[in-house]
Order: sequence, then structure tokens, then C-alpha cells
Amino acid sequence: MNPTRRTVLLAGAGAAAALLSSPPAAAAPKAADALQPYASYWYPDSLPSGTPGTGITWRSLKSWRPADDPDLAFNAATVPLAPRFTPTPANSTARASQARIQSLVSFGPTASNPSQGSATADYYALTHWAYIDELVFWGGSSGEGLILAPNAPIVDAAHRHGVPVLGNIFLPPVAYGGQLQWTRDLVQKDAAGRYPLAERLVAVAEAYGFDGWFVNAETSGGNAALGADMLGFMRELKTLAKAKGQRVTWYDSMTVNGSVSWQGALNSQNEAFFRTADDMFVDFRWTAARLTSSGQRADQLGRSRYELWAGVDVEANGWNSSVNWDAIVPRDKAHVVSVGFYRPEWTRNHLPADGRGPGEFHAADDRFWTGRSLDPSRPDGTDGWRAPAVSVADRSTVTSMPFASVFNTGHGLRWYEDGKVTSDAPWNHLGLQDRLPSRRWVVHTDGQRPAVTFDFADAWRGGSSVLVDGALDRPAVLDVYATRLPVTADTVVELTHRTDAGGVNVELAVATGEPTAPGTTPPYAYFPVTSGDGWQTSTVRLTGLTGTVHAIGVRLTAADGGAVRWRLGGLAVRDAPHTPAAPAGFRITEASAGELRFAWNPASGDVRHHTLHRLLPDGTRRFLGGTCQRAYFVGGLRPEQGETEARFELRAVGELYTTSAPATVTHRW
Repeated sequence: MNPTRRTVLLAGAGAAAALLSSPPAAAAPKAADALQPYASYWYPDSLPSGTPGTGITWRSLKSWRPADDPDLAFNAATVPLAPRFTPTPANSTARASQARIQSLVSFGPTASNPSQGSATADYYALTHWAYIDELVFWGGSSGEGLILAPNAPIVDAAHRHGVPVLGNIFLPPVAYGGQLQWTRDLVQKDAAGRYPLAERLVAVAEAYGFDGWFVNAETSGGNAALGADMLGFMRELKTLAKAKGQRVTWYDSMTVNGSVSWQGALNSQNEAFFRTADDMFVDFRWTAARLTSSGQRADQLGRSRYELWAGVDVEANGWNSSVNWDAIVPRDKAHVVSVGFYRPEWTRNHLPADGRGPGEFHAADDRFWTGRSLDPSRPDGTDGWRAPAVSVADRSTVTSMPFASVFNTGHGLRWYEDGKVTSDAPWNHLGLQDRLPSRRWVVHTDGQRPAVTFDFADAWRGGSSVLVDGALDRPAVLDVYATRLPVTADTVVELTHRTDAGGVNVELAVATGEPTAPGTTPPYAYFPVTSGDGWQTSTVRLTGLTGTVHAIGVRLTAADGGAVRWRLGGLAVRDAPHTPAAPAGFRITEASAGELRFAWNPASGDVRHHTLHRLLPDGTRRFLGGTCQRAYFVGGLRPEQGETEARFELRAVGELYTTSAPATVTHRW
């Protein structure tokens, strides 16, 4: 079992710099005929000696072919990388064209990591994509595999928010099981002098739908010849990747002479690797002087200094970490380089296991990304943690119609449809996550500021809604989305909402221009919204507006200036309604006891994802899951009382959350 990087740091100077994966979680025993698909991982070529542990499959990347991959349909992302724009920043300190953020995240174990979510809400459901420029699917270990392809749901969620996702290549230190042969395997050449695994890596990323690779070579014992081979491999990987629109990031570990020596800077020992890559993660041993010289060296190379990610280790202490922020993102002058967060899933992991519900997680995650004020338009100047929202301008992908959101974070305690529970089982699946508000949460008011959160106690669709809770002694305007949506004569906005307590007047806020200054209220026009008992969907025509919608929000006014609890369950902007066509060829491809694999042919056009339900003998429908892929696995099924066959329905869900007619299939017990 590998230690974490933090364990390595605590072991003393002799082991001080390795960037290691977390220990793999104990895998449940896996039956030989189990149909559950898992995220893919490989060794470059040769496998370890001995026998893999329970739940681990040893595979060689060199022998991988997409046509022979039985789980490819479950692991291939389908959402394209969305373009995004930068609205006027939420505060006067956030900058739009300087430092960005790379995030190295371990979402699960290397082995036995389910391809398409699982039956728990306890998951790192990242939602603050607006500040991230690059996500690395961190992991790998000497006993499981070294090359990791990201889960499709993570890629789909990231792409929806305009964030590229990189797979991870981790060649571990010898002290933690690394074998120099694996490095040699990775950079092996064929008879023509080409690097066959470079081609294979690009083929994996293309087949699985992610955006490139993070290369972290930390196995010591190499020489100048191996360093030259690694440089040649990186050049070929970058050339092939660029031709496919993919990226390559280098980690500051191996030097040009083949040794492993973490520099904490861009210098002569790693410059050649930086030249071959799109960017470089600078090891944690940086200093202010080293980052200054690194930025200057990048400038001299004709490269952006913001293609250097200064490593910030938050795995152990999160927002309590001691960071020299002025060395990276000073307040009073240009940013020096960019930020590379190592393991920000601390926001989940530090919570006690019995108090790690989705609400508690998002409260911690908002604190990490937004800061102690929990309002990016009002940064807390006394907060020692310089949250990303303080320094980095948020970005948005809401640029085309139709656009809709039900504020689904990608996990929940139950599943709701039209305000009704159709499954009471907890779940996670990031591919079902909506494009979420980029700045959370900006409230403009001259009075008391109510609390605004994602809430999991009730929802219109999916697993969550937005809850505004608190006293409203003055009107409060909540910024919901920064957008670039064209207005036509037919454009309408649909708002699905509910008042749980207190009397509140609701108005839709729509701005067709930018605020006059960072942190100020957009130039909203206000439209009345009808209210009633229970969930209400109000349709508002944008009469009198022309041009482009730049911001959408809501203005809430308490009837008596008292406390209110108000939920926003859905928002849609459209010209005309649209219902997607039903999927075709719905079928069961494999069955084993209570495990089934489903597949289908997606309909073309406006399809966001698919939902799978079981039609019960009493006529009710039970939600089993949803996915953006064209295949889905369900386990743990049993016959209902007196049932001889199970009936299943598959529906396509459009961008406006309209659903197709069902495709059906039965399974005989």
C-alpha cells in the first residue's frame, strides 16, 4: 500500500519531494463473471511479478486496442469541450488574463473505480469549474497500474464547463515500488525509431474522449541516455497529441540528464521538457525567488509564464495550508505564475465519515473556492486563505440556446422528477451535473444577506435545488448565471420555484449589458414572476429586450421584511420547446444474476443524457440511473413479488429537460 505524498514529506528530507498517489482503497471481492465496468488503467508494457490483489486487473497499454475493449462504451465521454468566456469579474481583485488554476484530483481508487457513478452521495462532486483551466485525473500505484484514463462522467461534467481533463502517467519512486523498467517501457522505440506508446496514449485519449496526459516520471536510477529517450518520447507525444487537439503537461521531476531531482523552478534542468509540453507543474519546493526567475525564463522562451503551475499542496490542511500567496498571485502587481492545487478533494476527505453528506461537502467546497465570505463579490480581507475567487476571474459556457439547468450537482440523497421522488437511493454521477452558476453566491442587497446554498432535502429534478434562506429586510438580487444568449422575439425564460416559508415576491432579473465595474450589480431589467403553492413553473417573455442576455438572476422581496425560505428548482431559456426523439435499438447485452448491461443507439440532435427506469408491477416507475453514454450497467436487481420478467424504459432527455417517448426492453428472471 503506497503512502500519500504527505506521508513522504513527513518521513524526512531523504524522501521529501515525491508526488505520490493516495493509497488504493480496499477493493471489494469481485466475482469472475461480474459485469460492473470500471475506469481503465494500465502499465506501459511489462507487468509486475506475482499476482494482482483482489479486484485488480493488470493490463499492458502496449497491447490495448479500442476494438478489443469490452468496457469502452461505458468509459467513453460524449460531451464536447465547451467554449467559454469571461464576464466582468465579481470583484476588483480577480483578474481575467493572468494566473489560472490546475487541479490534481483523486476521485477514487486506481482499481475498482466504477465507470458511471455509484450508489452513494459521498463523492467529490466538484462544481467550481469556473476557476479551473485544467483538471488532472490523479492516481496510479505500483501494485495496480500507472496510467489512468479518467471516468467518463468526470470528463462530461468538466467539458460542459469548458475544462479539459488529462489522464495521468505516474512512474513512482523506487522506494514506493517504482521500477525503472516501466520508464524504459514507456519510452521504448520501434525499429523505425518511433515511440509506439506515444501513439497508443493519443489513441486512448481520442477513444475515451478526454484531452491529453499529465506525465510524472519519478523513478530514479536513470542516466543521460534515458533522459534523451524521455525527451524524444515527449516530443513525439506532443506532436501526435497536438494533431488530435490534445494537451500534454510535464511534472517537474526527471531532469534532462535522466535523474529525478525536483527543481521547484523552470531552469536549465527541465527547460527542454517544458519546451515539449503545453505547460509544467512546478514542484512544491519553489520559493518566491524561484517563481520570479521561472516566470522570467518563460517570458524569454516566448511562452506564457501562466503555463507554469506552482504546486500548492492542500491534501492535508486545505484552506489552513500555509501558502506564500504573494509569490504566486500578489494583490498589488501582476501575477507571477499560475496555481497548481494538489488534492483539493480535502474539502470532502477532511469531514468525518458520519458527517459527510452532500450539504456538508458543498459548504466546505464553497469555503475553499470562494473564501470565508461565501460571496465572491464581497471578499473577506482578513481571510488568510486566498481563495481562487479572490484572484481569478470566473468563466462561463452559457452561450447558446436552448439552455436549461435544474441545478443538479451530480450527486444526491434521492432522485426527483417534477418534484416527486422516483428513487430514494443515494447516488453520484457527475455526467448528470448541470452547467452550474459560475460565481457562488453573489447577492446584491442593502440589507441583511440571506444564506444561499445547494440543498439536497428537496429538488425539482435530479438531486438538488438552490435554497435562499434568511431574513429579507431589503430586496435581494441573486446573480444566477453569466450568459451570452441572443434575444429574439420568441425568447422566453422559464423559472421553476417554490416558497417553503414566509411571503416573498419573485422577479426575474435579466441584463443585456455588463456591470459598470467589477463587483457591481448588472444593469438588470425586472419581470414579475407568478407564485403559488408548491412547485411553480412560470414562463416570462422578455418583452422590450433586444441584443444579448449577459446575466440572469432573481430579485426577492419579503412581503413583511421577515425571514423566507425559497427554492429555485429550474431555469430555462429558449425560443421554442423541443422534445427529443426516442433512442433506438434498446437492448440487454449481458446478464448475470441481478446484473445487467444495457446498450442503445442514441437519437441524433438535442439529447443531453438518457434516463433508465424500471416499470414496476403496480405501474409506478423507479429511477435506476442516467448517463451521457450509450451503455449503462445496473446491479443488485431482484424480481418483485410475483414478477416473471422485469420491464425497463429508456428515455432521451433534451437540453430543456423534455423527455422522449420510452424505448422498452424486458428481462426474464
